[in-house]
Formats: sequence, structure tokens, C-alpha cells
Amino acid sequence: MEPPLDRIHLSQTAKDQLIKLKRTTKIDQWNILCRWAFCRSLAEPAIPTSVAIPADSNVEMTWRVFGGELSDILAIALKQRCYNDGLGTDKETLATQFRLHLHRGIGYLSGDPNIKKIDDLIELALPK
Repeated sequence: MEPPLDRIHLSQTAKDQLIKLKRTTKIDQWNILCRWAFCRSLAEPAIPTSVAIPADSNVEMTWRVFGGELSDILAIALKQRCYNDGLGTDKETLATQFRLHLHRGIGYLSGDPNIKKIDDLIELALPK
């Protein structure tokens, strides 16, 4: 499946939040933490607030690096979420929504006081 964007550029705020998450979870790869963040945001029922997100950090990755083996599944999940939210599924909408979900998810994870180790991320994914 065609990715919503080729290159992902993070904001400086997101980079700082990911550094904190790297320290607490001991997960060293940006892309893995970004996948967790993206999925965390997709799990939230509300549509992310439309805000301008600067690409002002030196952290960037390709879609394939971000998604790894799950890149097609993550692209489909984004497209389905946009459809469910009544948004368009054109490439520009998908790219915008991806950035909003990614940055919102990074904020959620870094702001969660219960995330102190990798097991806490896994706990988030398990049904209650």
C-alpha cells in the first residue's frame, strides 16, 4: 500500500518527549516508540486537534523505517481511521492526520506517569 508520506519529520517538542520515553522505557529506537505513540493515538476515540506541527527537529525517518514490517498495516489503519472520522482519504489528509496522531500519541505516552518501563507500554495494549 502507498504510504501517506515518504518522510516523517518530528517537532523539537516530540523529540524531547521521545528522549524522555527512551530513558524510561529503555527502548532506543525512535521508530519503535513512534509506532507505539501512533497506535496509542489511534486508540483514542476523539479526532486529534488540528494544530500546526513544526518539523523543527533533526529527527526524521522514512515511512518504511517508521512502520517496519507493519508499515502496510499502519497505513491501512490510518486510512480506516480517517474514513471512520468522516475525513477524506486523499494523500494530503492522510499525511496531516498521521502527523497529528503521531504527535498526539507521543504527547500521551510521554505525559503518562504510569509509563516507567517497557512492560507499562505492553500493559496499555492489553484488554482491561
